Amino acid sequence: MAEDEGKSSDPVTLLLIFGTGITGLGCVSFIIFIILFPIATFLLLGIAKTFWPLVIFCKIFPVCDSGGGGDGGGNDEISLVVEGNGRQELYSPSVPVAWVTEVRDAGRECTEIGPIVIAAQIQFESGWNEKLLGPNGEEGLSQLPADKFDEFGGDADDDDEDSRMDPEDSIAAQGKYMCSLAEEIGVLLDNGQVEGDPLDLALAAYDVGLDVIKDAKGIPEGSETNGYVYGIRSLFPLYAGVEKPPDGETYPSPSPFPSEPGDIPDGF
Repeated sequence: MAEDEGKSSDPVTLLLIFGTGITGLGCVSFIIFIILFPIATFLLLGIAKTFWPLVIFCKIFPVCDSGGGGDGGGNDEISLVVEGNGRQELYSPSVPVAWVTEVRDAGRECTEIGPIVIAAQIQFESGWNEKLLGPNGEEGLSQLPADKFDEFGGDADDDDEDSRMDPEDSIAAQGKYMCSLAEEIGVLLDNGQVEGDPLDLALAAYDVGLDVIKDAKGIPEGSETNGYVYGIRSLFPLYAGVEKPPDGETYPSPSPFPSEPGDIPDGF
């Protein structure tokens, strides 16, 4: 990452800079931008994994609003959560009931990684499909490779078996691995070996490995990893409870959506 770019590597900042720059190209170019930019962003964030990043994108940027925008009040709150540190309180109904405790515990493994980071990452990685097999040997909810599960996994639910396909074991290993990455990223930042947002760098390292981040001195420019990071960040509002599904739709998980604000199922 070039030193003179500063925070321009932040996905939201990049989107805003790009949008601002293209408006100077003329009316026709701007119309093309309005039509194509949401589509490009949609593809970038991984259509195969989730539709929700586009929903959040449209909340942040009014180009998706057929009415030409809105009051913007809710958008500001959503933007703050998307760009934040991910340490907000987890909104329980957004997570499958069986795994709320595990997600919270994984998010408390260290101060750098919060539970909404864990939940959003699971949503983006597997869509809460505990039986998912990844293209490169990843397995389970958190899509951990075998070597990383061997290093950070264990029998989290005391069923005398440790397995990536066991949701409890998978989530616990994810939390430990993310905290290990966050710690190593902190050292690299202190030593000036990488540049960027600590959480973004930890997420990127989960996606492509810490060595790639070291070699690039940050998130590789122009890589799909930027889409991975922003795709997860764009899910933060759902798991923080500041963005709710549209009428008639549910959260992108098996957990039921409460009919009224504060209507939390028993046990939460």
